[in-house]
Amino acid sequence: MPEPGYILAAVLISSAVTWALRAAPFALLAPIRHSSVLPYLNDHMPVGIMTILVFYTVRHTPMSLTPGSVAVAAGFAVTAGLHLWRGNAVVSVLGGTAAHVALASTLAAIA
Repeated sequence: MPEPGYILAAVLISSAVTWALRAAPFALLAPIRHSSVLPYLNDHMPVGIMTILVFYTVRHTPMSLTPGSVAVAAGFAVTAGLHLWRGNAVVSVLGGTAAHVALASTLAAIA
């Protein structure tokens, strides 16, 4: 069993590291809050993140006509349609996810 001093030191060091890692983004963001970088990131990051999510989602999807690929394609179509129609990312993602889950569950139950 480790000594109590060793355990206390480990807890204090891990607490300090955790606190520093949680505070770092706020400390690093303060200097660029009024620069031109933040509006640029605000405009371009959502597209980049959605692109990464799309590639992550389809990386293991077969390109043949399977129930899984049909559900993924339908989810993408619903997401794109809702986004073009409403322009709201939350509604688009939730609607596309709901369509994908409903279709994937239905096709899996039939097959």
